[in-house]
Amino acid sequence: MVPQRSAGEEVLAQQFPLVVPVQVRFRDLDALGHVNNAVYLSYLEMARVAYVQSRFGLSHPRDFSFILARVEIDYKSPVTLGERLMVGIGVAHVGKRSFRFAYEIREASSGRLVAQAETVQVMYDYQAQKPVAIPEEVRRVLEADRVSVPGGEEA
Repeated sequence: MVPQRSAGEEVLAQQFPLVVPVQVRFRDLDALGHVNNAVYLSYLEMARVAYVQSRFGLSHPRDFSFILARVEIDYKSPVTLGERLMVGIGVAHVGKRSFRFAYEIREASSGRLVAQAETVQVMYDYQAQKPVAIPEEVRRVLEADRVSVPGGEEA
């Protein structure tokens, strides 16, 4: 028997190539009992790491040849303890040296939109301490996982 997808996972799977589950922990909460805004960065990171592991087989941080350059999060609804979240991740844009991930976070059982986000990653040579062009084999994988996101393409 095939397990049924939750409402949140179903919605995200229609738009994103990878969906990652997140369990809200007590330590994620602020004084008002909501997930603290800074914790969402960790949720995005969980999705990024899962993406890199699933697409490139990388498991150690030293193997990730990109750096995080920018994060933008739009908070849509609060999350409290006990809610399960799903994070969808896909590639919004691929440039010469950088690429953008698009994310959507939804509450698992209801599918309620919690947040939308984007991050910019820059390919980086740690020895030379400078940005480098995205290798063609990496570009092919990223392009295969392109998603349509509101706001259009960069010029």
